[in-house]
Amino acid sequence: MTLDTLFSLINLSVLPAWALLIFLPRWSVTKAWVHSMLYPLVLGVLYSIGLFMSVFSGLGGEGGGFGSIEAVRALFSVDIGIVVGWAHYLVFDLFVGAWAARDAQRRGFNHWLLIPCLFLTFMAGPFGLLLYVILRVATKKGGWSLEETQT
Repeated sequence: MTLDTLFSLINLSVLPAWALLIFLPRWSVTKAWVHSMLYPLVLGVLYSIGLFMSVFSGLGGEGGGFGSIEAVRALFSVDIGIVVGWAHYLVFDLFVGAWAARDAQRRGFNHWLLIPCLFLTFMAGPFGLLLYVILRVATKKGGWSLEETQT
């Protein structure tokens, strides 16, 4: 399998989970796969294998690491580094989106208001999370604290 194919498969692999969160948030399959965190964890295993291949097997760029801009640039100077980095974003964005969807359900948040937050979390993770928390405060469904429970 080429890295281009792997990149495409990783991109496609998260789409069903996002579709479930947006269109069927309370369905048993959504709960079993996405809300149980099984989906992100399976992707996390694949990410970990790619990370190992990239960093520890010498497939990563020369001098690659996490200690400086130059070292991170070296990691992303090879295709496996790009695939692994992209998978990192996709896994954590999905994790955050699933958390927001569960939190919104628990707080009685209007799902139609949640959909733009989920879309933005998929496209630009931290921005979607920020929008969700702002809307949570604006609708009085919660505060800034992510630990806070509904009163």
